[in-house]
Amino acid sequence: MATIGLEDLSDEVLMRRVQNDDPDAFGQLYDRHSARGFSVALSVCRNTHLAEEALQEGFLSIWRGRSTFGPQNGSSFRGWAMTTIRNRAIDQHRRRSTRPQASSVAVEDLPAASSRSALDEAMERSGHKALDDHLGRLPEAQAEVITLAYFGGMTHTEIAEELDLPAGTVKGRIRLGMEKLRRDLRRGDSD
Repeated sequence: MATIGLEDLSDEVLMRRVQNDDPDAFGQLYDRHSARGFSVALSVCRNTHLAEEALQEGFLSIWRGRSTFGPQNGSSFRGWAMTTIRNRAIDQHRRRSTRPQASSVAVEDLPAASSRSALDEAMERSGHKALDDHLGRLPEAQAEVITLAYFGGMTHTEIAEELDLPAGTVKGRIRLGMEKLRRDLRRGDSD
């Protein structure tokens, strides 16, 4: 009989083990999701050093809050983790804006994306705090899929698989959320 290793277990099974204080299961989750988490943090912080700190703080928050996670709240581990990391990145970004930091390699130095979205416009016009405010006005289901798509770099198909939703539902939530963001931005321009 073959032995099942941690790498073969689903995120949810690993998380149940983490909730029983299994550091090896937590390490497996970190190994599995840290690269995507770093991308999420970097897209918010726009600074590699701050993104690394946000990633570490995010996983520390996940460890400390492990008892609060449960599939019954409708969130996948990946969605919950990326939201937690994004929130830590926003905190890092806000702290940075209140005190000068030594510069590191910034996202501005990287090639720009070819298409502009409502999220790009929001960041350009208002900064990351305003973007967080705009996302906070969306229904949670729409904010979650937009966060996974934009900050997590996931495709519609990956999000659908992760959240166990039809791809059409994911696309619809993203479309509706982006329309609400655009309307919110237009309202802000007329103020």
